[in-house]
Amino acid sequence: MEEFITAAIFNYPHEITILKHRLDQEGLSYYFENEATASVVPMYSIALGGIRLKVHPNDLETVRAILDELNNNPSHLTIV
Repeated sequence: MEEFITAAIFNYPHEITILKHRLDQEGLSYYFENEATASVVPMYSIALGGIRLKVHPNDLETVRAILDELNNNPSHLTIV
């Protein structure tokens, strides 16, 4: 996992729920750094620098497309 890079940073665990589902649908390899700590103590997320979405560099463009889709699509499923 050393070669994984940060694709996005989120402040709260609820922001990544829909994104996890989309990444799983695409079959991408990813993990969220600091997710467990932020889930237990949400205010620590900011102190830790946020919840970081880590992806393999080969998947970065696909992940960016998914993030753009979720952020630019006016629906109730957008990432906050």
